[in-house]
Amino acid sequence: MNPRPNVSSGSPTPVPPQRRSWWRTFFGFPEPVVTVPLQPLPAPVSVSFRQDVGQPLLVPAKGDAFDFRVHPVYLWTGRRMTFDELKFRAERYLDWAGGIVRERIVDVSREFEPHRAHELERVLNERLAGQRWPANESLPQFTAHVRVSPDERVRDRLRPYWEERIRLECDHELQKIRARHVDDLTRRWCAVLQALEADPVTAHAARLTGEQFADVFRRYVDERRGTVPELVTLLREAVRGHHDLNLGPSEYTEAWDVALRTYQRQHGLAERAG
Repeated sequence: MNPRPNVSSGSPTPVPPQRRSWWRTFFGFPEPVVTVPLQPLPAPVSVSFRQDVGQPLLVPAKGDAFDFRVHPVYLWTGRRMTFDELKFRAERYLDWAGGIVRERIVDVSREFEPHRAHELERVLNERLAGQRWPANESLPQFTAHVRVSPDERVRDRLRPYWEERIRLECDHELQKIRARHVDDLTRRWCAVLQALEADPVTAHAARLTGEQFADVFRRYVDERRGTVPELVTLLREAVRGHHDLNLGPSEYTEAWDVALRTYQRQHGLAERAG
């Protein structure tokens, strides 16, 4: 049957009604459109492998008489491959990776003296940081970190220097410890002697601690007391001398007299001085 309208007769050919779906028949409204969300593509699997190299790279030091021993450590990463595959390919690319690293560091190593391995290591790691080879991300890529040690002949030369330096630093530290102990001990004994000196019975009681301490304490007290008469005589002559010159009382001589009487009273000599 031709569904087109009959142009000649002017009357359209009837079109059969559309078949209703069972959903519209049962519920009375159109069937809902169900949209299925698109699933994100799975992220590519990334694996990594750390490769420590047993054989160091030899690069010349300043003057080309000695070599630095550079020990590179590679971190390989790969996408869409297994760990075993990455490890296998890293082993195959090891010589190539060593050549890349050596090419990047050989000019720098010639700027450092043979015994400056520590400084060279710091500079090389700063230069290698953030660099990755090769540029093609579909291939295994690596980054590198290095450790640098001096030539064995340089190590032999440096050993006596460091032995002497260690000895001096240890002796210095030992002397500081001894000085702190002596200072602490001196302060403690000073407080003990000053406390004992003020007590008249301590000259005999000091023997209870031992003959050595008693002897030291006796000489300490004798020396302290021996200086007192000399000072008192000096002060007395100073005051008397100003009176002999008929200067009369003055602030200067009165100050000396006050000092004399104060000192005598502190040392128990006020009665004898009078």
